[in-house]
Amino acid sequence: MTKTATIRTRIEPDLKSEVESILAQLGLTASEAVHLLYRQIQLRRGLPFEVRIPNAATARTLKASKSGRGVKRFGTRKELYADLGI
Repeated sequence: MTKTATIRTRIEPDLKSEVESILAQLGLTASEAVHLLYRQIQLRRGLPFEVRIPNAATARTLKASKSGRGVKRFGTRKELYADLGI
């Protein structure tokens, strides 16, 4: 079947750039990723991932992490594991 339908969308430039970089590492274009998403929606008869409103504790945690509060950063995996006691 020939591809003749077009989808247009607006998205934040930084998000687009980051996602396209990730897709390139996977060997995919944005168009191919959208095609995969549409196929999965068709096969599953819905979104291929859970979409829900987070509970209050999760919402607080997400808000705090977005602002950088309580977030630990590690230079190496070894440092992370040491902090976790692994």
